[in-house]
Order: sequence, then C-alpha cells, then structure tokens
Amino acid sequence: MRKKRITVTMLAAYAFLIVLAIVYLLPITWALLSTFKFNKDVVVNGFSFFPERWTLESYKEVIANTTNAPIVRWFINSIIISFSHAALMLLVSSMTAYGYQRTEFKGRDNLFIALMLISMIPGIVNIIPLYAIVSKLGWIDTPLACIIPGLSNVGNVFLIRQFMYGIPKEMDEAAIMDGASQWKIYANIIVPSLKPVLVVVALFSFTGSWNDFLWPSIVFNNVAHNTVSSGLRLFQGMYNQHSSATLLAGAVVGMIPTFLIYLFAQKHFIATMSFAAAVKG
Repeated sequence: MRKKRITVTMLAAYAFLIVLAIVYLLPITWALLSTFKFNKDVVVNGFSFFPERWTLESYKEVIANTTNAPIVRWFINSIIISFSHAALMLLVSSMTAYGYQRTEFKGRDNLFIALMLISMIPGIVNIIPLYAIVSKLGWIDTPLACIIPGLSNVGNVFLIRQFMYGIPKEMDEAAIMDGASQWKIYANIIVPSLKPVLVVVALFSFTGSWNDFLWPSIVFNNVAHNTVSSGLRLFQGMYNQHSSATLLAGAVVGMIPTFLIYLFAQKHFIATMSFAAAVKG
C-alpha cells in the first residue's frame, strides 16, 4: 500500500488550522466553563479556566426569570420562528429554482440575472419600507413579521438551481412519457435528488433566522414576544458586569440549537460541496 507523502505545505496547512481552531474554541470553552461558576468568582478571579466551585446557579437564575427576561419563552419563540422560516424557505426556494432551471419561458435567464443584481442591494436599505409593509398587514408583534420577510432569498435559489444542473433532464423526460405532471416531477424526482443542498439551505435559513438581532428588535414591542438573539440584549441590560456567569449562561442557552444542527448537518454540507465540485469538474 502506497503511503501518502506529507509535504511542508500540508504541515503548514495543518498548523494553521490547529491555530485557527484554538482561536475559535478557546473563548467558547472559557464561556461554557464560566457558566458553572458563581458570579462573584468570575469577577474576582478574572480569566480562570476551570471553576474553583462548580454550581448551576446561573442556569437556575436564567430559567427562573419568567417576567422581565423570560429566556425560556424567547427560546420557544425562536424555535417556532426559525423552524417555520426554514421550512417555508425550502419550499419557496426549491420551487423557484425548479421554475428557473427546468421550465422554458421567454426572458428566463435575463430575469434571473436581474433578480441576482437586485439581491446585491444591502438589506439595511429595505428596513423602512419592509417595516411599513409588515405594519400595514398587521404583523407587528407577531411571529409572521419574522417568518415571511426574507423568504425571497435569491442566494438560496441560485444554490439550488446550480445543484439542479447535476440532475439529468432525461429523468424528467422519462417521467413525462409515463404521464407525470410537472408537480409530480418536482415532488417525486427533483426534491429527493436535492436532499443534500436542501439540508444546507435549511441550515443557513435556520441559523440566519435564529441569530437575527436587528429585525426582531424592530418588530417586537412586547418583551414576551422577543427571540433569543434580540432578548439577550435586554438580558445584558438587566445583568451588569457583576453577573457575568448569568449573562454567559443565557448566551450558552441561545447557542444550543445551532450547535446541534451543525453537528447533524455537517455531512450533508460536505456532500453538497463535493457534488458541486464534481459537477463543476
């Protein structure tokens, strides 16, 4: 069996990746361990890695607060909004990509290029008109204000459309000869073949919605309707530097879903990248 030769370039790459991993993991590990400390210990001992006295007081305080900073309620709100947004994003993006890749109509490619150009406009520019529309529809202080806006994500449509080029059109033609409609082709042939890229799109959509801070802060006036990301800002205002462990516990609770989803979806992400490289090659 031929042994793989290790070059200087490979060693440099591994060294760089190890340093990068340490840079990313060190503050996260410190924050996680600090949640098991007493608030006083964090202030007095400063940057000490392991707790001298282990405790769950910070988590108990976070969970017990159900009035001015109900983080459990925010957590549930974020779950509902993020999952709903991701599910609708998959439906809208995959159907739009199917239309732009599998159907023929006049000006199709030019229209798609126009959409790509429009998507380059910074999102911050649309906040005022978007707020006016949401307010007119009566969605202020409702989950719909965060679920519906953003579904027209051209980047996701582009990603799915490019992936769809790797699915042979002969499959569609064979299905049409068997009497299948466009809807059946989409549902029974295209969607199952798109599984790797759909998982990636769902991952991006979920994390984008979960981590969104600015828009929920604008459309939610009631504290109980907030999401985790926007609510943690209120949390920070309530707990000063003398309650660092409690603040970190709130942040860790907010990180849990995205961390678990990335663990689940990483193999699909790699599969999508590998498939895209193969199609490109």
